[in-house]
Amino acid sequence: MKLLHIDSSILGEGSVSRELSANVVATLRSSHPQLAITRLDLAATPIGHLSAAHLAAAQGAPIDDEALKQDVALGQAALEAFLAADIVVIGAPMYNLGVPSQLKAWIDRISVAGVTFRYTEQGPVGLCGGKKLVIASSRGGVYSEGSPAAPFDHQETYLKVAFGLLGVTDITFIRAEGVAMGADARNGALDSARKETAALVA
Repeated sequence: MKLLHIDSSILGEGSVSRELSANVVATLRSSHPQLAITRLDLAATPIGHLSAAHLAAAQGAPIDDEALKQDVALGQAALEAFLAADIVVIGAPMYNLGVPSQLKAWIDRISVAGVTFRYTEQGPVGLCGGKKLVIASSRGGVYSEGSPAAPFDHQETYLKVAFGLLGVTDITFIRAEGVAMGADARNGALDSARKETAALVA
C-alpha cells in the first residue's frame, strides 16, 4: 500500500496543518507497518503555477527553457505519485479563505483531462476512484457548517469539489479551527483533531 504525504503550509515547524498531517501519517503507519510513504513539501519544493507554456509542453511542443523543463518534470513526477497512491494525506491550511497557492498549483498539475478525469456527454467523470484522501485542515477562525462564517469557506469546500472531479469521494477532514482565537481555543482544536485522527484506525 502506498501513501502520498503532502504539506503546503509556509510556516514550517509553527504550522498546525503540518503537525496534524504528520500525526495522521504516523497513525496510519502504526496500523499498516508496510506502508510505503512518499513525501512532497510544496513550500520547500514548489511546483510552478500552470501556464500556457506548460499546456503547450503537454501537447508536445519542444521545451527550450531549462527551468521550464525542470518544472514540467516536477509536475509529471507529482502526477505519477498521485496516481500511484492508495492513500493521500494533505496538510491544507486556510489562507485568506482559500487554500495556499502552492497547493492550488499542485492540484492544477494533477487535474489532467484524459488522465485523472475525462469529459463525457453527461459531464466530467473522475478516473481516480478508490483512493482514500485525508485532509489535515487548519483555520484561524471558525468556518465549519453552522457557524456564521461558513459561507466564506472556500478551502474545504473547494478541496471536496476538486477531488470529486477526479473521482475521489472517500474524503476525511481532520480539522483544527479557531487556532488563532486564543490558547484555550487552539489547544481544544488540536485535542479534537487528535481524537479524530485516532478514530481513523479505531
